[in-house]
Amino acid sequence: MPVPFQATAPDADFDPPKGAAARTRALMVATASDMMRRGLSPSVSEVAEAAGVSRSTAYRYFPTLADMLRAVVAEALGPILSWDDPAATGEARLASLYGKTFPRLAEHEATFRAAIRQSLEPSADTPGDKTLGRGHRRSLLSRAVIDSGLSPDQSARLVQALSLTFGIEAMIVLKDICGLDDQQAEEVALWAARALLQAAVREAEEQSG
Repeated sequence: MPVPFQATAPDADFDPPKGAAARTRALMVATASDMMRRGLSPSVSEVAEAAGVSRSTAYRYFPTLADMLRAVVAEALGPILSWDDPAATGEARLASLYGKTFPRLAEHEATFRAAIRQSLEPSADTPGDKTLGRGHRRSLLSRAVIDSGLSPDQSARLVQALSLTFGIEAMIVLKDICGLDDQQAEEVALWAARALLQAAVREAEEQSG
């Protein structure tokens, strides 16, 4: 999942903790991820207890469950967030992005699935946050299809359509419903993404002609 993938991108003014504070925050994220992979839906307080961190400290780093889930997702996404490829065509950039993203999704699939599940479950910390990864996803897809000869409105609609083929949700559909393995899921997702890009470019050319 912003899996999941649907959270707004981090605030540009966010000042990440350093030293002992950074280690404590990293411990919280690692503990939350481990608990979620084991099928649990921990609150910030429960993660703090498991990590041996005081609740006051934990809530200083993660005021809400949504904040903690975003951190877990961002950690799992890792190098995907900094993806950039100077390839000349949108199709080549899509292939690069999907080729980097889907293996990472497969590697951390349990974490992403747990984050989606927990983000949709009301809790004492939050009534549910359905926005995990959204900013990341749109930003990455926009970078992939930039300079494809589309107007801003056409590009925005293309990114919306591509969002259906990208991320843990697409992998879940392709694996759980279609019965594909990881590699097949990536191939079908990329095929669909390329088809959408080609259709958008063709439509733009027809409208301008």
